[in-house]
Amino acid sequence: MLRIFATKLVRTQEKKENMAIMITDECINCGACEPECPNNAIYEGGASWKFAEGTGFKGQGEHPTVGAVDAEVENDPGSMDVYYITHSKCTECVGFHDEPQCAAVCPVDCCVDDPEHRETEEMLLAKKAFMHL
Repeated sequence: MLRIFATKLVRTQEKKENMAIMITDECINCGACEPECPNNAIYEGGASWKFAEGTGFKGQGEHPTVGAVDAEVENDPGSMDVYYITHSKCTECVGFHDEPQCAAVCPVDCCVDDPEHRETEEMLLAKKAFMHL
């Protein structure tokens, strides 16, 4: 069984799409991935999350993929058992690194592409700009 945290995405067929990253049930909860994320999009199982955590976003705004958000609102955990990635904050490290850092450091290779969530590089960069004003 795979664990993901779903968000509304804007899809396009005219541009190359990237796959969002997800953490599978094979996660051993080592935590190696969490500090590597430049967007603070990775959380321990059972932990709620906020847009304000690890980003420069404050107040309220119009997120590029999910619409209106409040930086201080606590969102439900994406998983209760293993670490998870919130797709609303994940940019696949685009604009920061050449590859997703979570996947690069995972000792059991459980940070993988999620074919159910696709975004263009432009959309990933828009999310980065929104969170890191």
